[in-house]
Amino acid sequence: MSILKVARLGHPVLRKPARHVTPSELTDAAIQKLIDDMFETMHEYDGIGLAAPQVHVGLRMFVAGVDDPEVGVPPVVIVNPKISPIGEVTEDDWEGCLSIPDIRGRVSRQAEIQVRSMDRHGHEHTMTASGFEARMIQHETDHLDGVLFLDRMSSFDSLTYLAEYDRYWDNAETSGDD
Repeated sequence: MSILKVARLGHPVLRKPARHVTPSELTDAAIQKLIDDMFETMHEYDGIGLAAPQVHVGLRMFVAGVDDPEVGVPPVVIVNPKISPIGEVTEDDWEGCLSIPDIRGRVSRQAEIQVRSMDRHGHEHTMTASGFEARMIQHETDHLDGVLFLDRMSSFDSLTYLAEYDRYWDNAETSGDD
């Protein structure tokens, strides 16, 4: 497996909508290697999700999840996702991105979603997700549409470097301070 180069904010690949992947393409050894390399890259950079456009490949697929039961998001490959909200509840929470390193901001997302997609073998799959998992899936699907989390922020008041988030924001939220 290989560590891939991650596109950073400003690279045009991050703003182009990715193309659908056919089931027959998924059987190709190069696509299977890309998926494995994306997992390896995501782990190398301590990410929880990585979309193909982030590694300079314009395909509608992403990898996500971690092998940690405490996080609650097992590793998954999602190809050609179609997201439908369940209900109207949204949640504001912090997001970051491997393509925008060391930056965090608050983003409003659907609290619960249904996702129809294919897995890495081209099999159709439908799942529901809520909370953190739903946020992650929406974030990665945005990458497939050329959208970054910055575009989803209603205000830049919370935009912060990770070091400042750790110093000021995280402590204030966990201690109950305003």
